[in-house]
Amino acid sequence: MRFRTGRHPRLRDELGAGRGGARRRRRGAPLRRRPTRVPRLRRRPGGVFGRLRSELTCGGTEVCKETVAGDVADAAPAAFASSGHPAGALGATFDPACARLHPAKLVHGLAAVVEALGVAIYEHTEVTSWRPREATVATPRTSDSHVAAPTTAPASALALALGRADSRTSRETPGTRTTVRAEHIVIATEAYGAQLPGVGRRIMPLYSLMIATEPLPDAFWQQAGLPHGTTFSDYRHLLIYGQRTADNRFAFGGRGARYHWGSSIHSSYDQVQRVFDHLRNTLVDLYPDAFDAEITHRWGGPLGVARDWHASASYNPRTGVAFAGGYVGDGLSTTNLAGRTLTALITGSDASLLPHSNDLTRLPWVNHLSPRWEPEPLRFIGANLGLVSADLADREEWMTGRPSRTAKLLGPLTGH
Repeated sequence: MRFRTGRHPRLRDELGAGRGGARRRRRGAPLRRRPTRVPRLRRRPGGVFGRLRSELTCGGTEVCKETVAGDVADAAPAAFASSGHPAGALGATFDPACARLHPAKLVHGLAAVVEALGVAIYEHTEVTSWRPREATVATPRTSDSHVAAPTTAPASALALALGRADSRTSRETPGTRTTVRAEHIVIATEAYGAQLPGVGRRIMPLYSLMIATEPLPDAFWQQAGLPHGTTFSDYRHLLIYGQRTADNRFAFGGRGARYHWGSSIHSSYDQVQRVFDHLRNTLVDLYPDAFDAEITHRWGGPLGVARDWHASASYNPRTGVAFAGGYVGDGLSTTNLAGRTLTALITGSDASLLPHSNDLTRLPWVNHLSPRWEPEPLRFIGANLGLVSADLADREEWMTGRPSRTAKLLGPLTGH
């Protein structure tokens, strides 16, 4: 799917690449060690299609905006427009600066690289609270060799990379509680931060779910006109995105799962049959020849959304606390930029650590503070109203062929 960076072309220049899709590691499971190699992004074209006149209007407007901003989206070239589009497409935009990779391989590769550099990764270690210069963590009683309690000795930096895996479990986790002191604390928990003291209403978790088909024959892909690695989306309001995987499957996802009261997160929320059925029906609507393809994988997870839909990378030198998040599903490459930005903020743009970067501390997301989400029940009503309105807006445009008035009125709820 074409990667979007909103109003900030400098962020686009630094990011360079787009979103990938693959099954993620089960939360709390040990990292399986892989060779010390981080997979490269496979740069492939991405297309966004329009099948209604209203969608063509939206696509044309977005191309104009991104041309002014210096982005590379354009009307689809003839070679792309003549193939690779779904049934009924009237037009498309094309973005060559798109990429996809396997996120689990990225996680394993990064873990191997940082451990080789001497960084300790403590898994099954829940952060129960934090304050400037220290955090309290809990480790379960287990014989798992991958689990170890962090040292109580001072550390140079502590990164909180995962929040609670299940917000409905008891906070009184049996095991060892340890206070870890560090000069810097980096909060990079994304959606899971909604359950972490000190983050809370700064982030709201919204779920995105995916399906994958069985591998499809070469004849199908030749007919569909989708080369390996091609990503695609369209201009509907209830977002969908897809790609052809390395083993010739469709990996296809989208929104539609509801927000849960109190920003709660639970593994059962990853499985919503109604949304999986919607995704399958949408995929078949786009590519009718896939009607008999078996769905072999179903999964999902929460995305972190800031109240103004702006990601942030911030650091307070007085407290030593850094924060990065609010990627709304575009975190595959944005997290890399966030890491480099926080490194620059914490170290003072040390050239030995960031030899090939510009002055990242001047990017527009640095120290951006989004307003907090409304308390319940307003947050519950607003978030789910946004999902319902997106679906209604798509139905309205399908029936009228004109841009939706519903979408325009509720745009602030859906980040548009």
